[in-house]
Amino acid sequence: MKIAQIAPLAESVPPKLYGGTERVVAWLVDALVELGHEVTLFASGDSSTRATLFPVCPQALRLGRPRSDPNAALAAQLELISDCASQFDVIHAHIDWLHLPMLGRTGVPFVTTMHGRLDLPGLPAVVDRFQDACFVSISDHQRRPLAGAKWCGTVYHGLPIEQFSASFAPGSYLAFLGRLTADKGPEDAIRIARAARMPLRIAAKIPRAEGGYFREKIEPQIDGKQIQLVGEVGDDAKQPFLAGAAALLFPIRWPEPFGLVMIEAMACGTPVIAYHSGSVPEVIDHGVTGFIVESETQAVEAVERLAQLDRRRVRARFEERFTAERMARDYLRHYHSLAAR
Repeated sequence: MKIAQIAPLAESVPPKLYGGTERVVAWLVDALVELGHEVTLFASGDSSTRATLFPVCPQALRLGRPRSDPNAALAAQLELISDCASQFDVIHAHIDWLHLPMLGRTGVPFVTTMHGRLDLPGLPAVVDRFQDACFVSISDHQRRPLAGAKWCGTVYHGLPIEQFSASFAPGSYLAFLGRLTADKGPEDAIRIARAARMPLRIAAKIPRAEGGYFREKIEPQIDGKQIQLVGEVGDDAKQPFLAGAAALLFPIRWPEPFGLVMIEAMACGTPVIAYHSGSVPEVIDHGVTGFIVESETQAVEAVERLAQLDRRRVRARFEERFTAERMARDYLRHYHSLAAR
C-alpha cells in the first residue's frame, strides 16, 4: 500500500529526547516499510526514517532555533498533504483534530490515532461535526469520554524488538521516567522509595510551565544520594537506566491513555509498579509484568514482593504483546478495511 503518515512537528521523528507520539510514529513507519509498504512521512526535516521523508520544516519546533510559529508550520503541513493526498491509498494522522476539515474533503481514506486524553471540554462537539471520520484509540480506557466517535478499534503501542536489551539481574534502585508534573506522581514515587528504603533515580523532563512545581515540590527532596535527579534521557541512556532498575514506579494520577514507558521498561525485563488508573490494567499483567496497586502503602508492599517476579517472563510478555511489528500489522488491518470501502 501507499501510506502517508502525518506526524506532529513539535519533535523530530524519532525525538532527540522526550516525545512519546513522535517515537511511536517512528517505530510504526519503519515497521510498515519492513513489511514492504511504500510509506511517506510528513514530519520535520531533522527526522530520521526508513520511509520517504517529506520535510515540512527544517527542524522540530521545540528544540529549533530561532523559534518558529507552530500554527504557521502546521498550516504548511496541511497544505502540502492536501496537494498530494490523491497519491496515497490511505492517510494516517497523528496530530489530534487539525486535519479533519481538510482530509474529509480529499476523498482519500484516512484514519486518526488519538494519542492524548479525551476527557476535555469541547471534544464531543468536534466528534459530532466529523461523524464520518474514523479514529483509533491507544487503549480502550482512552476512548470512554468519546464513546460516540467512530472508533475503528484500539491499537496498543509497540516498539522494535531489538530496541532495548533485557537485564535479568535484580535491579539496585527504583526508577521514575516521565514529565515532572503532579499527575505523573513524582511526589508519590519519592515517598514510596523512602518508605521502601530504596534509592530512586528520576529521569525526567521538566516542562517549562512546571518550573514552579519542580522548585517547590521536587527539588527540595533531591539529596543526590537516595533521591537522584538524572535529567532528561535519550534512547541510548534510557536502556541502561531502565534495565538497571529493580522496578519502574508509575504512580499516575490521571487517565493515562497508554503509558509508553511501561512497555519500554518491560522490554528491558524491568517490572512496573503502577497505580490502577487509565490504561494501566490493559498494559500490565498483574503478578507477571508488575503489580497494579491502589495506594502508596500497597506500592511499598509491591517493592518488597519484586523477587516473586521473573524478569524473563516480563521480557517474554513484551515480545508477545508490544512489538512494533504487531502494532504495524494491527494498523494494516484498519488501512485495508478503509481502502476497501
